Amino acid sequence: MDIKQKVAKLNDMILNGQALEAFEEFYHEDVVMSENGQDLRKGKKASREFEEDFFSKIVAFNGAEVKNVAFGDNVSMVEMFMDYEHSEWGHKKFTQVAVQEWKDGLIIRETFYHG
Repeated sequence: MDIKQKVAKLNDMILNGQALEAFEEFYHEDVVMSENGQDLRKGKKASREFEEDFFSKIVAFNGAEVKNVAFGDNVSMVEMFMDYEHSEWGHKKFTQVAVQEWKDGLIIRETFYHG
C-alpha cells in the first residue's frame, strides 16, 4: 500500500469510529504528535495514552468529514471537519488540518492545526 492508499484507509477508519485501531496500524513506534506545534507527545506509548484518554471522554460523536487531502514527499495533509461532545471541553465543532510525516511506511510525526 502506498501513502495515498494508507491515508484513505486511515481516514475511513477514523470516520467509522476505529481511530484507536488505525493508530495501531499506521503509527511508528517513535511517533511524535502535537497540537498546534505544542504539547509534544513522544513515542507510541505516550501518544496512545493521550488518544485513549481523549476518546474515552467523547460523550457524543455528531460527525466528521474529510474536506481535502494533499500529498508531498513522505508527507500527507488531511483537512477534516469534526463535531463531537467531550466531557471536559464541551461541544466542539471545527475544522483541523493534520500534517503527517511518514517513515518506513508509518506516520513518524503528526501535528494537528486547529483554532
